[in-house]
Amino acid sequence: MGRNYEAEADAAKAFHELQSEIFRTFGQRTPTAPNLRCRNATQTSVVLEWDPIDVATAELRSLTLYRNGSKAGTIPKPGEVHSTKLSGLAVDSEYTFHLVLKTSAGTFSSEKLNVQTHKMTDLSGITITPGHMPAALRESLQRSVERIGAKIADNVRIDTTHFVCTEGRGPAWEKAVENNIPVVVPDWVIGCEREGRIVGVRGYYLNADPRLRNVGPGASQQPPQQAQQQQQQQQQQPQQPPSPVASPRTEVTPPTPEQPRQDRDEDASAPPPPPPKDDLSEKSRTTTPEPKSQAEEQKVRTEDLKPQNEKVKGEESEDEPEPEPSNEKSLEAGLPSRPKPGKASVEDEEGDANSFQEVDL
Repeated sequence: MGRNYEAEADAAKAFHELQSEIFRTFGQRTPTAPNLRCRNATQTSVVLEWDPIDVATAELRSLTLYRNGSKAGTIPKPGEVHSTKLSGLAVDSEYTFHLVLKTSAGTFSSEKLNVQTHKMTDLSGITITPGHMPAALRESLQRSVERIGAKIADNVRIDTTHFVCTEGRGPAWEKAVENNIPVVVPDWVIGCEREGRIVGVRGYYLNADPRLRNVGPGASQQPPQQAQQQQQQQQQQPQQPPSPVASPRTEVTPPTPEQPRQDRDEDASAPPPPPPKDDLSEKSRTTTPEPKSQAEEQKVRTEDLKPQNEKVKGEESEDEPEPEPSNEKSLEAGLPSRPKPGKASVEDEEGDANSFQEVDL
């Protein structure tokens, strides 16, 4: 049995070459940590970008963005997307961002990036993309943008903050709408220049009501010394009590003049005129008696009871025949005898009734 030294040498040489190729391919280059930077910043948003991810021979697993140490989100398609935009930030605030790259060869983190959002008076972060508008208006818009310190981009980009046009048409307009970029009229730039600060876009949309726009010089154009003088004058002025403001639904009417109390009492106490009737008893019923004192009312009640008793006695005497009086006593007294009086006539009864009514009144 013998050894084949030549075949062993060829196998060792092939193995060495394979190891060298593997080392050159996978051992000399490693993934590179992402390089994060700020592309643009506004009052409430930040646009971040980074270089294309280099994972060398490793496998890319994920790319995550962190804000102030907390996970802000995962970047979709990290091999193709190299920028992102974060909105809804606080005005004039500082944030810290960094990226974390995970590969099959390990985890790599970028350096931390500090970004400061702008103040309301800082318009340098505004990037405007013009759309369809007249040529003269476009030139005027460009001059206004230069005066406020903003930028103009010919195409819609990730850092475009506003799309300015007078007609909503064209591919640029469609892309701006797709990316939720505010589409405003050129008056919005004029409003920002007039106010000296960024203004809301609600009244400057294409189909918005012009009455919602801010008209007149803004408060930021007023010098601070003049504002302090006005505040001092308002403090020095004596405060007057607020005058009562009448509600629009209430009506204020003048008071009616009061009538004399005596006349009203007399009118209330005067009874209405009785109806024209012949029966005197009905007249007495309809008339209202004047108010009397307690003693007078008791006296009247006793007087009212007396004639009623006499009338009842008279009726009983009419039913039973009266006994004839004896003339013995009259003869003894020496008085002449008188004949028996007859029954009372109707006229006498009416006369008695009239006299009774007069007593009652």
